[in-house]
Amino acid sequence: MSAFGGDSFVALPPSTKHGVILFAKNSCRPVGEVQEVVFFPRRKHSPGSKLQCTYIEIDQVCSTNAVFLSKPAWMWGAEMGSNEHGVCIGLSAVRTKLLGQRDKTERLLGHDLLRLALERASTSKEAVEVISTALDKHGQGGNWQESVDYAVFHSSFLVADRSAAWVLETAGQLWAAKKLDGGVYGITSSFTLDTTFDTVSDKLQDVALSESLWQPGDGEINFQQVFCDGGDKSRLLSGMKLLEEKSGKMTHCGDVHSVHQD
Repeated sequence: MSAFGGDSFVALPPSTKHGVILFAKNSCRPVGEVQEVVFFPRRKHSPGSKLQCTYIEIDQVCSTNAVFLSKPAWMWGAEMGSNEHGVCIGLSAVRTKLLGQRDKTERLLGHDLLRLALERASTSKEAVEVISTALDKHGQGGNWQESVDYAVFHSSFLVADRSAAWVLETAGQLWAAKKLDGGVYGITSSFTLDTTFDTVSDKLQDVALSESLWQPGDGEINFQQVFCDGGDKSRLLSGMKLLEEKSGKMTHCGDVHSVHQD
């Protein structure tokens, strides 16, 4: 597994009993990195105040949600977490064909985008909107580890609340998102979205064309084929298979989290 791997899974009705949505994530970070599980209460902020993220400062909002976060101690953002409204988000690192030297420029980390969404959103759909808006405005970039050795990635997110779940995948400032219909779904170190999105970056076609990754004659843009640069799907496929074997029987998060132990 990559030092920045990790798998997120969600199970929705009818794969679960009693109409519940179940979410679980694991994480793989550099050996010796301090991980912390922390709680931040709901807060109000002064108009015009600023927020210092891991590398850059952005505008703060008037109020932020209470959040539970699992995060590397050195950064502002988080690898996974939930908020007072029941929104849960997991992050995966992805290598894309747009990844390059420019991604060493310090902007928002995927971890920052995750925390911003939890602090500012009350539903999974709103979380997708927070991430995509921040990505459009600020971009993503910077070292994913504390050491002087650079590790840069783009980001994939699995987002769930009590009634819905979304997958959001990014390549630079580009993004695509889809609402999940039901059953089981997961993300890992590779994209999963193809040609079907519910919402997508306005610049998607223009950038794909300018980077010579796609031509109009190729048909609809397949997000994973056009932008993803490899990635191991074996863990994802194994996890999905194990979850599908439990379809209709899952009642609590342990049923989903157990696939991380396989």
